[in-house]
Amino acid sequence: MAAGFKTAEPLEYHRSFLKENCRPDGRELGEFRTTTLNIGSISTADGSALVKIGNTTVMCGIKGELANPPVDAPNKGYIVPNVDLPPLCSSRFRPGPPGEQAQAASQFIADVIEGSAVIQKEDLCIVKGKLCWVLYCDIMCLDYDGNLLDACLIALLAALKNARLPEVTVNKETEVPEVNLENRRSLNIHKHPVGASFIVFDDSIMIVDPTAEEESLSTATITVVTDEEERLCALHKPGQRTTLSSPLPLL
Repeated sequence: MAAGFKTAEPLEYHRSFLKENCRPDGRELGEFRTTTLNIGSISTADGSALVKIGNTTVMCGIKGELANPPVDAPNKGYIVPNVDLPPLCSSRFRPGPPGEQAQAASQFIADVIEGSAVIQKEDLCIVKGKLCWVLYCDIMCLDYDGNLLDACLIALLAALKNARLPEVTVNKETEVPEVNLENRRSLNIHKHPVGASFIVFDDSIMIVDPTAEEESLSTATITVVTDEEERLCALHKPGQRTTLSSPLPLL
């Protein structure tokens, strides 16, 4: 009976729980799902992490490559995030070029990196105007059950903290980079941004850490990113976003 009601009237099914200040999975409205984290999951990457929030599973791999610094910022390197939502993680995604949600998630991660200053791009410069690191941050969703952005952010930060880049010097005679794979160093992590995603039911009830089904029935979604000093780093709402040039203190 309950399964039939859920299938025929999913919104009313959820409303029946929300009236009692709980959710179908037994959580309270402000309760997050269990989060698990595994570090160093990809041996071929320079840094990696696997994160599970409930059934949502996300993996992040960091790969460093050498390049020329930007012409307009010769003392900086690059950080290039990309979020992939393949069909294997959910039937809602199709093969082919990145869809709207994947593109929005990639832009969100880029905004958080810029707004939180989790890594100073100056730290990625090896020789000013000549050589720098490019950090490719590839984030793949393995199982999608809502709250993708929070999971991506946890995976990214954990992978960055796990990353070890090889020592690089430039031969003064040949000006050719020489890479010492045996001697590696950690990245300098300046901030630790954390996301919290909320959805709104019927324009009046707010719940945290939504499942995919809850997201599909919501009237609004918002993700708030703060750092360890409780400063606001980024805000995201589907259809619009706020990028902060520097974190703002929360009042």
